[in-house]
Amino acid sequence: MAETLRVASVNVNGIRAAYRKGMGDWLATSGVDVLALQEVRADDSHIAELLGDEWHVLHDPCEIKGRAGVAIASRVPATAHRVGLGALDAQEQIQSSGRWLEADFELGGKPFTVISNYTHSGEVDTPRQEAKWAFLDAMGVRMDELAEERDYVAIVGDFNVGHREFDIKNWKGNVKRSGFLPRERAYFDRFFGPRGETVTGVDGSEGVGHGWVDVGRRFAGEVDGPYTWWSNRGQAFDNDTGWRIDYQVVTPALAEHVADYRVARYPSYDTRWSDHAPVIVDYTA
Repeated sequence: MAETLRVASVNVNGIRAAYRKGMGDWLATSGVDVLALQEVRADDSHIAELLGDEWHVLHDPCEIKGRAGVAIASRVPATAHRVGLGALDAQEQIQSSGRWLEADFELGGKPFTVISNYTHSGEVDTPRQEAKWAFLDAMGVRMDELAEERDYVAIVGDFNVGHREFDIKNWKGNVKRSGFLPRERAYFDRFFGPRGETVTGVDGSEGVGHGWVDVGRRFAGEVDGPYTWWSNRGQAFDNDTGWRIDYQVVTPALAEHVADYRVARYPSYDTRWSDHAPVIVDYTA
């Protein structure tokens, strides 16, 4: 019988608030084996109390209190874990704390690494955007390192960038906003471009491709969405005026083991427990 590992990722927008709104009920019936969380904004004790004894929890809180925070909860304990991106200077490390957590598991007897990633949201022409550029640069460096080290790696979570026009319902109105800037999208052109080959980004820049796979786009095809985040303003959720900014990005070898992909969109606005929906992928050995 094939071994299946179900990996879910979601920006919870504060885990305590998410649980008050019904996250626990969803998790109890989700069948998830590894749960990657972003924007946790809680202490270790809060997470442990909410999730319960059946989960093994790794947590990297943000050094700036009340912000960010990533966690990985799993049915079986990770064999090892690492925190943070190495290619950042001291100040950038502080700004990027609580945003990158790696945990090692196994799939079919082979090492399988899951990374909970919470990329900066950014803001044009501010230090927040500079922090985002530094984080994206460091992510590219780490992606190359990981691809050299192991076959099965999944970087999951809130990347805070819509890569293509398919990924944002109102893309024309957002081309000058952080999250859909041509320069940001060019990073993703390189992330998903052929490894080692020259890639021309949507902004006209040239760089070297990293060769990773966007599971959501490969699985869904050339269609709008499926969106993973909706603004709380107006009727964005009801009208499905969303953004696809939550991804599962994997090494090519792992992409061959994707059995299913879905966005667990909430039945209605009033049943949401976060402004992001969980992204769920089944990996089968």
